[in-house]
Amino acid sequence: MTTHNLVRLLAGSVTLFGVALTHWVHPTWLLLPAFVGLNLIQSVFTGFCLPTLILRKLGWVDNRDVIHWGGRA
Repeated sequence: MTTHNLVRLLAGSVTLFGVALTHWVHPTWLLLPAFVGLNLIQSVFTGFCLPTLILRKLGWVDNRDVIHWGGRA
């Protein structure tokens, strides 16, 4: 799996989780999927993606942007 696919999976999961929390807990939770959407939009224009940066710092991504689930390869 590539970093790009993992970030899209993470964004979709957090969005669905935020919508579920909005439905079952409180409407304020709608800010969570809004935040995810805004971060996706800004990453298109700036090229900066915080989840990718975190994955690289953790050593889960190599130079080819391939995920290593067990940590460092």
